[in-house]
Amino acid sequence: MPEAQEVDVEIKPDEIEVSVCRASGKGGQGVNTTDSAVQIQHKPSGLIVRIADERSQIKNRAKAMTVLRSRLLERKIAEENAKYAAHRKSQVGTGERNEKIRTYNFPQNRVTDHRIEVTLYNLANFIEGEIDPLVEPLMVNDLDAKLSEFNT
Repeated sequence: MPEAQEVDVEIKPDEIEVSVCRASGKGGQGVNTTDSAVQIQHKPSGLIVRIADERSQIKNRAKAMTVLRSRLLERKIAEENAKYAAHRKSQVGTGERNEKIRTYNFPQNRVTDHRIEVTLYNLANFIEGEIDPLVEPLMVNDLDAKLSEFNT
């Protein structure tokens, strides 16, 4: 787990709830008389961290804050990665046949753009760089899509 510094994740004092209790386990009378275990709950995310490793409440509190920061940083990184992956998947697509954009048919001297349903019967000129007959309808289609997205 990446260890977060204070500058990586900022935790406001009003976002956390700190509670202390007696630790369990070995320690005899020292465990039974001191409230050294620390539990910190981060209210916005619902994360709960409980530390009872040290004998000192101050050390346990510092350790719990470090663990909480690390978990929040890990969650933040995971959310960013998921968002990036979703964006990337929307750009790349699945690669299935129904997502094809353009077909070049050399035997029939034909170029078909499947997004706007335009077919040109001059493949040689298109390959040489005369793409204006296809670019103009694509620009109109893009403008219509942006306008409909804006109106919605």
